[in-house]
Amino acid sequence: MPAQNVLNDLVIADLTSVIFGPYCTQTLADMGARVIKVEPESGDQIRFVGTQAGNSKGMGPCHLTLNRGKESVVWGLKTEAGRAALEKLVARSDVFIHNIRQDAIERAGLTFDAVKAIKPDIVYVHCVGFGSDGPYAGRPAYDDLIQGLSGATSLLPRVDGDERPRFLPTAIADKVSGLHAVYATLAALRKRDQSGEAVFVEVPMFEAVTHFLLQEHFDGATYDPPSGAIGMQRQLAPARQPLKTSDGWIVIAPYMEGKWLDLFEVFNAAHELDNPKLSTRALRYENMDLLFERLQHYLRTDSTANWLAAFAKADIPAAPVNDLSDLQADPHLKDSGFFQRRDHPSEGGYWEMQPPVRFGNVSTAEIRPAPHIGEHTERVLAELGLGPEHD
Repeated sequence: MPAQNVLNDLVIADLTSVIFGPYCTQTLADMGARVIKVEPESGDQIRFVGTQAGNSKGMGPCHLTLNRGKESVVWGLKTEAGRAALEKLVARSDVFIHNIRQDAIERAGLTFDAVKAIKPDIVYVHCVGFGSDGPYAGRPAYDDLIQGLSGATSLLPRVDGDERPRFLPTAIADKVSGLHAVYATLAALRKRDQSGEAVFVEVPMFEAVTHFLLQEHFDGATYDPPSGAIGMQRQLAPARQPLKTSDGWIVIAPYMEGKWLDLFEVFNAAHELDNPKLSTRALRYENMDLLFERLQHYLRTDSTANWLAAFAKADIPAAPVNDLSDLQADPHLKDSGFFQRRDHPSEGGYWEMQPPVRFGNVSTAEIRPAPHIGEHTERVLAELGLGPEHD
């Protein structure tokens, strides 16, 4: 697994936990940054999430994914020795990142001003649930809460008519917010390099996820007065789903105007577009249920493989529908080496995903496997000039 060494001159003091912050710092570690994860003696709770049969305590699958490439130190930050070690680390770091609530970080004496006093050009990143200028500031936040507040749980009901709000079955709020934290950190580092001064960054989950969802779903409510309802019709159309073939499921995306004619010609059914309800792009959008009903009529008559071959010949975008369990056998991911089998020093064989972003003309190095709790405490203390009594 290669790390893209575009950030190999950076040191990050990482006090984040669970998914939001660790996904940010894992992404930075994949790009070569040295990330030193400061954990309590019990470890980050994400270590204990997921199927762990046969694994060492605290080495669960989510930890192996989210904390690869990092170093783990255990310091009691309420102790004099632990605090001294953290301050030494901060003095050598480019970034200090945490997801500790504001009242707790104030009690710990690790506010922006306090950390800036230790390292005058630090980039200080605070991963929070809610922006500090609103009435929700300081509240605890989890993926479930943010999905509910942001409207994410209203999307499936709009599609299928089942009025029960439902979670999207992925930690979308944590991961979207983590990616916002990545670009915010990089932008702050650029500003720091230009000014030579410390930069404070706040990354709020609620605002980040709402911003993400409303890029298309603001729709008619974008205008004042509104030109239509909030929620993009195309994304919420019940019929716009994977379609059944004779032996499986397929997705078709003939969204360029001429591709609809090409598609129905593959079906030997160009006459379908003579229908007064389907004859123009606007009408097809308005009558999407009918359009997808006609697509389904033809797709059931042949296999997924045959349709994919016919669509490829006609240059119509289409793909099979993968189950999660199909991904490791997907020919593109397999041939591109996206999944790499590795051997963990204590956990044995495991699969690791390659970083999805590639850089040209950049040196690479192997990403280290996820660490045990406190695995690097002694070594990092030695680098900081502190003895084992600080352990």
